[in-house]
Amino acid sequence: MKRIHLVYGDITTQKVDAIVNAANTSLLGGGGVDGAIHRKGGEQILAECQKIRNKQGGCAVGEAVITTAGLLPSHYVIHTVGPIWQDGQANEDQLLKKAYLNSLKLAEKYQLSNIAFPNISTGVYHFPKVQASEISIETVLEFLEYNQYLQDIYFVCFDKENFQIYQHLLSQIQTDKIQVLGL
Repeated sequence: MKRIHLVYGDITTQKVDAIVNAANTSLLGGGGVDGAIHRKGGEQILAECQKIRNKQGGCAVGEAVITTAGLLPSHYVIHTVGPIWQDGQANEDQLLKKAYLNSLKLAEKYQLSNIAFPNISTGVYHFPKVQASEISIETVLEFLEYNQYLQDIYFVCFDKENFQIYQHLLSQIQTDKIQVLGL
């Protein structure tokens, strides 16, 4: 049985195969979760991000790339770029779904069994938190129906508001194929 875990805490401390970084298109670090991952993960993450930049020129919104996790307890960091909220007028829903989906596909490609997501785009990018959590949960549930390797998905909420939103939405899931933990 596949599992979805809800965690109230810091994604940089998660002992999973990969954590997802809510990166910016430059891949050079920034504020929020991106800055925390780069600071705590060390120079190796930045060095690999610079190699990716030199090869492909950064990471487009909705896309995802993978690096080592450096000094973090996970094995990899999957960097994805969520959309900046523009009042729903710039395909933000589809771009956010694509960011989650491409992160999941990359984890599957690397045959990872678990992955931890932050609340992508809900900080300085101002994506409405309820809408973002609905998109993330829906995308994960759809993906878990047909993937081969991923067994555990962690939603790691750094702030109480996001945690409570996820808690409410995940408590409504009714399926015999996926177990929801941490409510």
